[in-house]
Amino acid sequence: MIPKNIIITGASRGLGAALARAWAAPGTHLALIGRDPAALAQTEAACRAAGAQTRSALLDVRDADALARQILAWDDTTPFDLLVANAGITSGTRPDGGLEGHAAASRVLAVNLQGALNLVEPLLPRLLARRHGRVALVCSVAAFRGLPDSPAYCAAKAGLWAYGESLRALLGPQGVGVTTIAPGFFTSAMSDRFTGNHPLKLGTEAAARRITQAIARDAGRCIFPRRMGLALRLLDLLPAALADRATRRFRFKIQPD
Repeated sequence: MIPKNIIITGASRGLGAALARAWAAPGTHLALIGRDPAALAQTEAACRAAGAQTRSALLDVRDADALARQILAWDDTTPFDLLVANAGITSGTRPDGGLEGHAAASRVLAVNLQGALNLVEPLLPRLLARRHGRVALVCSVAAFRGLPDSPAYCAAKAGLWAYGESLRALLGPQGVGVTTIAPGFFTSAMSDRFTGNHPLKLGTEAAARRITQAIARDAGRCIFPRRMGLALRLLDLLPAALADRATRRFRFKIQPD
């Protein structure tokens, strides 16, 4: 599909902003959600300069009621044909080696998993009624195997991946597509907080291009780099002790946000 009416969460910067710029063109309507007013305004200005019509709102995806009110009002005037649940944060082992802690882990789950549901669920009945549209969920290759330094992040992305896989099987016969997206490392402020190896790292624009191309061909999954995604998926076929030993090679610390 070539989407024309798109909503993107986490559009202030990073991958969300890159996706907005990639889709920006005459005839395209973009609804952009973020929390940084200056960065969101920059994204919106770039998209308008490319010919797109834009709307934006400063919202926290954890605020389900406020988010639902805004996105349903937008959908009333310009029905969406693509929902991109991109907003995400990270936490993990601290630079001093300490655990991420309950508060940080809960925040990651609330934003990365519940925040995505807060975008998708209010709009699903409308997509089904129109028998048209696509849901794109930005997960991570971390969904395929729990990594020792980011248990909450991996749990959130694994949950989001399973949610998307379930939705695709359910909604496909009713005209609504779902693309589950599992990127590896790409250039972003989030990636910069990981102190450790960043194997097969891509630029942000290259990552956005992989995603827009996958959605254009109605792909059910978009995993990149494929070698990393395959390696992490295959680890679960090993006995637990061997898989854990291999996984410990992916060690890192998380710098404070």
